[in-house]
Amino acid sequence: MADITLYCFPQSTCSQKVRLALWEKGIQFEERHVNHKEREHLSDWYLKLNPNGVVPTLTDGDDVIIDSSVILEYLEEVYPDHPMSPDNPVTRAHMRKWLRYLEEVPTPAIRVPSFNKHLAKRYENMDDSAYQKMADAHPVRKHFYKRMNKTGFSAEETAEALDRLDSAAQRIADALEGHGKDWIMGDMLSIVDAAYMPTVDRMIDIGLGDIIDGRPALKAWYDRYSVRDAFAKTYYEGSRLTDIFGRG
Repeated sequence: MADITLYCFPQSTCSQKVRLALWEKGIQFEERHVNHKEREHLSDWYLKLNPNGVVPTLTDGDDVIIDSSVILEYLEEVYPDHPMSPDNPVTRAHMRKWLRYLEEVPTPAIRVPSFNKHLAKRYENMDDSAYQKMADAHPVRKHFYKRMNKTGFSAEETAEALDRLDSAAQRIADALEGHGKDWIMGDMLSIVDAAYMPTVDRMIDIGLGDIIDGRPALKAWYDRYSVRDAFAKTYYEGSRLTDIFGRG
């Protein structure tokens, strides 16, 4: 049995970025699926592990690590074989700059069209009071669910999210074109690539692929990444929203 367990939703973009890094680094781990439909992430046993009530959570022996970007850096520090971070302090600072940008802009933005198109369907027949109770039960996503309500996000919030996704795609494309190398940080496939890939794959999955296709450097980056073994192991059957909800 592996000492590492990753508690995740198969379709969670934050879970996917950790799976990508684990597979790239060749770290043995057990993947435990948390049942989102049954709101298992809000159960007492899970909240003891992760009081934020979100995925992923990684346990390494008795140690519990939460927050996907924190997990990525933890894995780099504790499992240095097959590094995905530069060893130069300045370049490593630039890596962290990218990670913070991804956390601030595209990672939260992709949730809006994802919930609009597919995930909100789980709540459309829920009683209003039951929905409010469900939203209130989320330690850090309560206001997210209240803004979404049962009908999806407002047109204004959706437009803002799409603008953020577009601007992030342009920034990444500019970086790739600027240095002419294969990966966002240059020659090394890094945890920055792992952190951004799930957003790109989700855009393609939910019909926003034109944001990628219109930027040749970014499309080439996706094509390079998507043929890697770690990608295939991360995106197994059932790990995309369309696997669950179809293309409708």
